[in-house]
Amino acid sequence: MAGTARTEELSEGRNRRHAVARSDQAVWEPPPNRPDPVDVIEAQNRTRLADLVPVRVGRMAQSPFAFLRGSALVMAHDLAATADTGFTVQVCGDAHVANFGLFASPERNLLFDVNDFDETDVGPWEWDVKRLCASAAVVARQSGHQAGEQQAAARAAASSYRTHMAEYAAMGELDLWYARVDAQAASKILSSAGAAARAEVRADVRAARRHTAQAALPGLTALAPDGSRRIVDHPPLVSHDGVDDDLLRSVASGHLASLPEDRRTLVGRFEIVDYARKVVGVGSVGTRCFIGLLMDDVGLPLLLQVKEADTSALAAVGAVAPVPGRHVGAAGEGWRVVDGQRRMQAASDVFLGWASADGVDYYLRQLRDMKGSIDAVSLAPAALADYGELCGWVLARAHARSAGGATAARIAGYLGTSATFDDAVSSFALAYAEQNERDYAVFVAAIKSGRLSAETGV
Repeated sequence: MAGTARTEELSEGRNRRHAVARSDQAVWEPPPNRPDPVDVIEAQNRTRLADLVPVRVGRMAQSPFAFLRGSALVMAHDLAATADTGFTVQVCGDAHVANFGLFASPERNLLFDVNDFDETDVGPWEWDVKRLCASAAVVARQSGHQAGEQQAAARAAASSYRTHMAEYAAMGELDLWYARVDAQAASKILSSAGAAARAEVRADVRAARRHTAQAALPGLTALAPDGSRRIVDHPPLVSHDGVDDDLLRSVASGHLASLPEDRRTLVGRFEIVDYARKVVGVGSVGTRCFIGLLMDDVGLPLLLQVKEADTSALAAVGAVAPVPGRHVGAAGEGWRVVDGQRRMQAASDVFLGWASADGVDYYLRQLRDMKGSIDAVSLAPAALADYGELCGWVLARAHARSAGGATAARIAGYLGTSATFDDAVSSFALAYAEQNERDYAVFVAAIKSGRLSAETGV
């Protein structure tokens, strides 16, 4: 039995509490050498497309949660100063509540999973859990929920992670690899939060099913005089300015080489029609991101997102755990993102691949493929706690899948069966939500002083 075979690992996890008490996970104290958050953001901005930096700043200025979303590197510096057990997994690196969502599996089933991997790398499992729980507290705080409700949202995520990790620790490797959370299971968890929450989730699921490339075609493209389809400019969010066709065709060629043979054959049945630059997300604004419009021989589309992959936040603060025989190296940062996504997600996009061109690394995936999300900011307190529970479950599955049953057992042994860890991490989350609020105030002041330029409303 898998559970019996992992008795030693469970014991190893329990013994790790002597070195790192679970109550230590509650501690948040800004270290004396903590970098100024605006300095960190300015340093990132210097490597980004200058004309889009004000858009990034403007999006981050919208709210404390928007600031948290755009400041993964700030929190990585902070997490480097917190307790961890030394047990490592493939981490998301940016596991806030808006980076979980719905998408279609290759079999066209709708799954709920982690859906952003720009910062993925091998590192401490605690970092993802703390960022998830802190983000739940930030959202609750921003939404005007009471302190107890803020803590309940964070605690639900931590408790769910702990209890589900224990389940995964007892699974065989094949069952663990094939484990998934589908839209029906996600809806069931959220159904306890009341009729309004149930209706909202049902609407989100329906919207995700409608989010396809074919549905996007009329709004995203228009017919050119020659009868072909072209992407419509909506500057600064969508624009042909600065698009280097030769570079993007080089990226397309590299992407094709990164795919398995059957996927290469499939992509080869499409013709590249157009490329445009597209602004995405909050933290990614200013990186080199494009959309590619491809059409098959009956005029049906394939939309690919081409996204720059930079050094992960974990690597930037020196927190990546070494894995023998596995190095980013010449494979590039795009490979890092793709590899991490394939390890963590229950099912990945069939077109997911990577490429490099002119010294820049990219990864590619479908832009529209039944993707959807749940707006955590709009949720009532009980529904937000349920949503935290769902995200904690999915994160435990992703960590266990990436690291295997033995590591899952070590983590489960450390977490234990009591609420000690849940209480500790929810206390950390409340403290960090306050830190985020202070950082956000400093950030907004930098905009008002003219130190940072912000473009709002885009």
